[in-house]
Amino acid sequence: MTAARNVMPGRFSGLSIKLIVTIIAVILTVEVVVYLPSVASFRANWLNDRMRVGMVAARVLDAVPDVPALPRSLTDRLLTSAGANAIVYRREGQSQLIELAEPITPDRVVTADIRESNPVALIVGALDTLFAGPGRTLRIVGEGDVDESLLEVLMPERPLRQDLLDYSRDIVLVSFIIAALTAVALYLMVSRLFIYPVRRLTANMLAFRQAPENASLILTPSGRHDDLGLAVAKINHDLRNTLTSAQLLSDQVATLDDPKVQRLAPRLVTTLDKAIGFAQSVLDYGRESAALPVLAPVALHGLVEDAAFDARLVGHPTISFRNEAPEGLRLRADQAQFSRVLVNLLKNAREALEAAGAKVEAPQVNVLTEEREDGFVVAVSDNGPGLPPRARDNLFVAFEGSARAGGTGLGLAIAREIVEAHGGRLALAEQARGTRFEITLPTSLLKM
Repeated sequence: MTAARNVMPGRFSGLSIKLIVTIIAVILTVEVVVYLPSVASFRANWLNDRMRVGMVAARVLDAVPDVPALPRSLTDRLLTSAGANAIVYRREGQSQLIELAEPITPDRVVTADIRESNPVALIVGALDTLFAGPGRTLRIVGEGDVDESLLEVLMPERPLRQDLLDYSRDIVLVSFIIAALTAVALYLMVSRLFIYPVRRLTANMLAFRQAPENASLILTPSGRHDDLGLAVAKINHDLRNTLTSAQLLSDQVATLDDPKVQRLAPRLVTTLDKAIGFAQSVLDYGRESAALPVLAPVALHGLVEDAAFDARLVGHPTISFRNEAPEGLRLRADQAQFSRVLVNLLKNAREALEAAGAKVEAPQVNVLTEEREDGFVVAVSDNGPGLPPRARDNLFVAFEGSARAGGTGLGLAIAREIVEAHGGRLALAEQARGTRFEITLPTSLLKM
């Protein structure tokens, strides 16, 4: 059964056959729409040709009014050239008739008035001729070559029906040739652009399933147009934040006495470890192996404190910071990843308040928690000027959603991806003043 599942479908099976059949069906449908007016036009031209031949006989009748005086050989040639059984010429209330020596009495007569120019009527007449049975007599009616004259030609319908069948056969043959050539051309193009790459990828996946240790089965991409550049830019963004904190700490260490050095040294080591971790993440992204969050119990209050320190809010000279997360509350989360979310949100809040300067009285940043019906909420809010319209319109869009000059907008994009990886969501909440971001997590992640 496993071997049967690993068999690749044939080139002309499945999607390929459906594609070819669909193309042929569409082309033939278009040909039918074109065929109907075309066959109606063919029938109208055929009737006009017979009427013109009948008009020649009418002119002979007009030149020699005494029809019975015409030689029988002449009348037979006139009828034979027109392919008619009889010709009737009506003018000024008089009728003149040319008929065969042995008149034929038709069983069924159908009238074709060439004065009728309605396209629908012409199409109906052509279809009626095609699908009618043999043995009918056609009565062609048209105007003569002088005013108020009328010409009628009575002839078998069989020649017209045969010519229509031959014409239809040629149209059908040409239509199938056009449909086949078009289908093959489109199939080759679609196969080259889409089907062949998918088949190659599928075959490689099946081969990898049989021998995952074979390194030669790894496909080498060509002409990358994916999100690798965006991924590297995201990591570089976080790496820059971490190294900035490390630089700040190193500057402080250089000016402190030994006791303070001993107190700040562990933080310096931790910050540098984060920088090394982010550098390793660059390699992971380059190998397209994004790390899933490793959930473990973590104290939320302490995590917020560490994030506030990395975001340079702890000890800030003008901005007050309040951590209202309960000290006994623990979350099941990836500590390193969730810390990145909090650092980005707190850093954005600090930068917004610093940019506002004296415009904001008593600037402050708060982190609080709340339990709701839809989940557990961790909110980061500030009382700054709020987000500008451009940032709101491009929220969570990398390189577009920055609220400050020179920013990349990557912080929120990174934060949202991490929160969603934890099964939650990150959203901007409305409030009277400032900015408030809410992280909504499943209550199953709570660990009291």
